[in-house]
Amino acid sequence: MRLRPTARGWGLAAAGVVALQAGVALGAVDLVRIGTLALLLVVGAAVGVALVDPGRGRHRLAVTRTSSPDPVHAGRTTAVEVRITATDPASRVRLAGLRFAEQAASELSGGRPLRARVVRAEREVRVTYTVQAARRGRWALGPLVVTRRDPFGVVRTSATLGERSEVTVWPAVVALPAPSDALIGEPERVALGARTPSTDDASLRDYREGDDLRRVHWGSSARRGMLMVRSDERAGRRPVSVLVDPPVRTADLEWSVSLAASVALTMLDSGHPVRLLGGEPEPETTAVHTPTGPLARAALLDRTVDLDAPRSAEQAEERLVAAARLLGSTGPADAIVLAVLGPLGPAARAALAHVTGAAQGWAMVRAAGSTAGQSRDADLTVQALRRAGWRACRVLPGEDLVACWLRLLGSRP
Repeated sequence: MRLRPTARGWGLAAAGVVALQAGVALGAVDLVRIGTLALLLVVGAAVGVALVDPGRGRHRLAVTRTSSPDPVHAGRTTAVEVRITATDPASRVRLAGLRFAEQAASELSGGRPLRARVVRAEREVRVTYTVQAARRGRWALGPLVVTRRDPFGVVRTSATLGERSEVTVWPAVVALPAPSDALIGEPERVALGARTPSTDDASLRDYREGDDLRRVHWGSSARRGMLMVRSDERAGRRPVSVLVDPPVRTADLEWSVSLAASVALTMLDSGHPVRLLGGEPEPETTAVHTPTGPLARAALLDRTVDLDAPRSAEQAEERLVAAARLLGSTGPADAIVLAVLGPLGPAARAALAHVTGAAQGWAMVRAAGSTAGQSRDADLTVQALRRAGWRACRVLPGEDLVACWLRLLGSRP
């Protein structure tokens, strides 16, 4: 608790000291009494306010804070409600006359004071307000700051109530068009085109007694001369690894993470098992998020919250090489790798060249800036990836995410 006199309190205390000294010097008893009473008023007010400190003792107030929605996507708003509750008559005395102010990280408040609505009841006060999540991360709310003045307005006290809470902010994402057959089809069909059997054939099995006739694939049944039924449509979906190479420039970081998250969610919604790689100092085998798993989207987005920018280009390359090695050692042979990359150095290009030996690689290469040299570095990376068997295209930070995705789907190996 922080206790201090108000301007009126300082004036009253100063007047009391002057009156007390003048009364002693002049031998005026009345002046001594007036000065003493003024000082006692200030001291008594301070003691009285301290005795009803709302944050201490058996009768302290209870504070609960809820945010909805939480987590929230960057650029969206979330509503916050703070409840200050008095549980007994003594705590209700402490609740009366309090003024409330809420604290929030600048990434939520925009550096401006929060404008809240306060609703008072006999045993509870509700403070509600909205914040806008400006940037991905985990940002603090609270603690609640309460202030009180004595009835004479000579002393003011301030204290904090409750604990800090946290709002998780996911990256901003956009809905991307469904991936084309060239991306989600079987590798042989991608290479040879429609001359090979359709992807339906790869997920067909012989008819068994009791199978639903609505699942019979009549075209394949006619070609093979026996009844064939579709198996689970999602069972044959190829696993997807989304690789993100966080840029050193923090200005481009949020755009890159948003692009990677949007791609990952698009593939998850298309029925693919998805994992997200990149940005970890020492990457380990990461969780695979399956479309049928509970809260798969939330778990996938949670992995993007703590992705940060590397301190240097050397560190960024080390992390990317480690992630590429993990892809080569843990990925299945028919996997899809979708990457959001920056211009690559020799070590990273060599590491990613080995990925397409067992997987199908697609990459969007971020031009680091608007200069001719930076664009040339991105073009050289695209060419190197294409020579290694990747499908790759160049993108610009801040560009529309849907345009980047469509360009990738139309890129050539």
